[in-house]
Amino acid sequence: MTINWKEYGNDDCYDELITQAGVPRAHARQLSKYLKSLSTADLQERKAASDLAITVMGVTYTVYNEQGRVETIWPFDIIPRIINMKEWETLQAGLKQRVDALNMFISDLYSEQRILKDKVVPRFLIEGSKNFRKQSIGVKPPLGIWAHICGSDVIRDKDGKYYVLEDNLRVPSGVSYMLENRLVSKRIFPDLFEMYRIQPVDDYPSQLFDTLASVSPQPEEYPEVVVLTPGVYNSAYFEHAYLAQQMGVELVEGRDLLVGDDDCVYMRTIDGLEKVDVVYRRIDDMFLDPEVFYKDSTLGVKGLMRAWKKGNVTLANAPGCGVADDKVLYAFVPEIIKYYLDQDSILNNVPTYLCYRENDLDHVLKNLDKLVVKPANEAGGYGMLIGPKSTKKERAAMARMIKKNPREYVAQPMINLSTAPTLIGDKLEPRHLDLRPFILSGQQTHVTMGGLTRVALKKNSIVVNSSQGGGSKDTWIVDMSGK
Repeated sequence: MTINWKEYGNDDCYDELITQAGVPRAHARQLSKYLKSLSTADLQERKAASDLAITVMGVTYTVYNEQGRVETIWPFDIIPRIINMKEWETLQAGLKQRVDALNMFISDLYSEQRILKDKVVPRFLIEGSKNFRKQSIGVKPPLGIWAHICGSDVIRDKDGKYYVLEDNLRVPSGVSYMLENRLVSKRIFPDLFEMYRIQPVDDYPSQLFDTLASVSPQPEEYPEVVVLTPGVYNSAYFEHAYLAQQMGVELVEGRDLLVGDDDCVYMRTIDGLEKVDVVYRRIDDMFLDPEVFYKDSTLGVKGLMRAWKKGNVTLANAPGCGVADDKVLYAFVPEIIKYYLDQDSILNNVPTYLCYRENDLDHVLKNLDKLVVKPANEAGGYGMLIGPKSTKKERAAMARMIKKNPREYVAQPMINLSTAPTLIGDKLEPRHLDLRPFILSGQQTHVTMGGLTRVALKKNSIVVNSSQGGGSKDTWIVDMSGK
């Protein structure tokens, strides 16, 4: 394949693999040499093989549009994203630090609230948070861990520095696609796996099981773990089923579980009731228990919160941990790290304007055409305004919403996300991307060796969410020592 990196065109961005001078970075030299050895037909053959593998494996996701529910084959770009191990070690340390502090923060909010009393975080932000659950006050989960599975979104600006864009602590998704991406890459690029020392990700299911087992309320050798799904119509159902199968545990819906008179959780089986120790729930808080939250929910289990509060079952992630998902509270994470760990934050936050502050509000309203505005508690890229790409009408509508409820909006400068070579048709073109590593907190803390790289397949787009036209890449953490 004829590749001229000098004409690649990544002028205004930091590219993960190619410098602005058109030279492959040290960790990308072997990949570049390998790609140049392939003809265009060779590359298209590998692309077709990856599409077929994804179709055969049934790797899908669901989007909802005007036509209703549409199940779609997972969009995968075959050109991997490569990160040097030395860089990764800093990222890994920063992510562990962040999750440790956030778990301490959540635990404090539902107990002594020291951080509020010391006025490090304003009390009204917690009282006004849509994800603060009064029903969780006083609960002490095993090991003091509330967010057992976290997916923090990491980006890189044109300065080459890593920034955490947001933390996802409720029911973060995407890890199954990370695992499937690796399986596909091994099939289509076996030669590259001999050239590079690529760190494995396929131990994630066993790490996840060990994490969940370590927070069982009963110190049993083989605790009963289940994955609780809303059902086949959920957009992430493929992932729920995949993880249950990979861990060797039961995939259950609310109707498969019940809470007995002893306030323990039981699973209905053909052999009778079987006690459940840990529920990895992929259901939002408000649908978990009709006894406490939405009364008409058929997705959850009546009495589940009662069993959890009495310490008879562990819920992962714990109800109420989404309070730390709030994009307003995101702005306080460096202070939260300093307060609980007495450390400076290893990873940077993106500068954030909080619209409840009068000066910030004034600045945001005057600069809507330059900023990215986000609702505090939405996910999936919904409800955002990307100022430089917005219309006058869209900005006016956003201004009205911000003025109506300023606490619920934040704004950030437009980040020029890093890019990486992506196969578009029969050419390699730069496309913007982010990274979602997964952090598991139990007896030990594990960070996946890579994570899910999401890529905006549309030219010049910075929205990487699959629901908004994004795709993904395999993420390789490579050890270059001795090379």
